[in-house]
Amino acid sequence: MRIVVHDYAGHAFPTSLSRALAARGHEVVHTFASSLQTPRGELVKKDGDPSTLEFHEIPMDPEYKRYKYSFVRRRNMEVRYGKQVARFIRSWKPDAVLSGNTPTETQEPISRAAVANGGRFYYWVQDFYSLAVNQVIRRKVPIAGPMIGSWYRRLDRKQFNRSSRVIAITDDFTPILAKEFNIARSKVITVPNWAEIEQIPSLPKDNAWARKHDLHDKFVFLYSGTIGMKHNPALLLELAKKHAAHPKVRIVVVSEGIGAEWLKEKSASARLTNIILLPYQPFCDLPSVMASGDVLVGILEEEAGTYSVPSKTLSYLCAERPLLLSIPLDNLAARITRDNHAGLTVQPHDIYAFLTAAGQLYDSVELRRELAGNARHYAEQTFPIEKTARIFEDILSI
Repeated sequence: MRIVVHDYAGHAFPTSLSRALAARGHEVVHTFASSLQTPRGELVKKDGDPSTLEFHEIPMDPEYKRYKYSFVRRRNMEVRYGKQVARFIRSWKPDAVLSGNTPTETQEPISRAAVANGGRFYYWVQDFYSLAVNQVIRRKVPIAGPMIGSWYRRLDRKQFNRSSRVIAITDDFTPILAKEFNIARSKVITVPNWAEIEQIPSLPKDNAWARKHDLHDKFVFLYSGTIGMKHNPALLLELAKKHAAHPKVRIVVVSEGIGAEWLKEKSASARLTNIILLPYQPFCDLPSVMASGDVLVGILEEEAGTYSVPSKTLSYLCAERPLLLSIPLDNLAARITRDNHAGLTVQPHDIYAFLTAAGQLYDSVELRRELAGNARHYAEQTFPIEKTARIFEDILSI
């Protein structure tokens, strides 16, 4: 097959799927957007990659970062980007297009081009962009918000119906697809996300990256990933305040954008010296980054719990470190962590429970060791890419 894997965000784990599909004999082009402020995978061809694999960067307006939180400006840029991807699809003529992590209006021309070109389109549902927009826009624009929200939901419904199959990352999405978009359960296939276990070995805390940032002899609560509108950075600030008197404790935040800027301002105002803010690191450094942490932290707001599964927690599991998650307890990431005894989970906004759980992990070496071992065991049993690639290969033939 000729396959386009379009991952708008350029995250790490979809690249492993493209590499595995190409290794199985398919012609694969992995496409993604430039100029996004988000954690990225290795989006270039490496030694040993199959000859049938290519990476193709689609230009995004370089002003996108500046206007990311301006609804109208951002929308216009995303629409133009989607049209560029559609032009590439029409020229390359793939048999199948798998597209995920993609805004609704960006996805529209992509899905239409795939089908009009005689190919098949597969909506890879990582979250529900239209439902998220609907929540935000109703608050910001009370009068016109409901109409705008309805427009996005109608677009998503069209795209789901246009898909040969809808690929959801959790069974939790199936009833949402049925209720909100009238998509038959028989059309939905669940394939849980994964992390690149092959590229994320368990490393010692005392490593070159940790020494570079003077963390090798500190107790580190580490957060790595996006801090956007569905996250609560105040938890990280309160964690820093809680441990301000402990000279050997650091709260390390590897992120960029609005949440990181808020933390920078608030920590400076509070004169906190134990928060270390770093930009996104290259994917090749990710194992060392996570290994520098004694506890790996994830946060997600209550309202995002039904339409978002934080993929950073899956990478955390590979690192053989205990997790501390402040996310809705019925979220898939929370269930995986809790069911496999890989970390501690608390409800969003419960700062007391969050700080209490952090204290438990700080105080007990034995607890941290047990949770860390369970996390790595789950990742080794669940994430190897070959099984997942075979599943996608079968789906993309339908």
